[in-house]
Amino acid sequence: MKPGAIIYDIDNTLYSYDDAHAKAWNALTEYASRTFSISPERFSEWHRRASRALEAHTGGPCAAIHDRLIRYQVMMELEGLPLAHAPEMCRIYWNALLNALKPYPGLVETFERLKSMGYSLGIGTNMTADYQFEKLSRLGVLRLLDFFVSSEEASAEKPDPRLFELCAGKAGLSPEACVFVGDSLTGDVLGALNAGMRAVWFNPRPEPAKTPPGAFRIHAHAELPNLLSTL
Repeated sequence: MKPGAIIYDIDNTLYSYDDAHAKAWNALTEYASRTFSISPERFSEWHRRASRALEAHTGGPCAAIHDRLIRYQVMMELEGLPLAHAPEMCRIYWNALLNALKPYPGLVETFERLKSMGYSLGIGTNMTADYQFEKLSRLGVLRLLDFFVSSEEASAEKPDPRLFELCAGKAGLSPEACVFVGDSLTGDVLGALNAGMRAVWFNPRPEPAKTPPGAFRIHAHAELPNLLSTL
């Protein structure tokens, strides 16, 4: 049976998070150097310490561990510094990352083609909803989406099946009628397969890589419509 919904991950699937994060991190470390007179290496240690503390507070993976305002709040608390730095650091990071966003080649055209083919389009992402919506808007695909699921809303992080089940529920389809597209083998591909969905591994790297049994691999977004026609 032809699937009725295509569900996408966001980070490193719709754009290069690694590239955008590198620019945002540079802006953040420059702020830390100016404001706290510390080296990038020292700031990295502050960041690791705060991330460990936040994960301990929350009890493990959840949407809150991705919330940079909370992370920088915890950092300031641990370092005995004014909390007023936390929202400023959050602003600096996100402004730099959002300004660096570039959709992967063919992304918008592929979304438009899938819509014209009759597919419902959705998002399934680990993260808080606020900045993920802003990313989708800047990438030019928010207008084409039918539903959105974050780990914040699902109270579960990929590969937890609850997030995938909520995606299928919002699509109004059985998991078997949904295709999940993402870059993470564990979170996206295996998570989707274990939830009963079809899975497409987005991996633009040229080197050979073993695709898990039952999954498909694409190197570019433009490949997806033709692949779907064979399913």
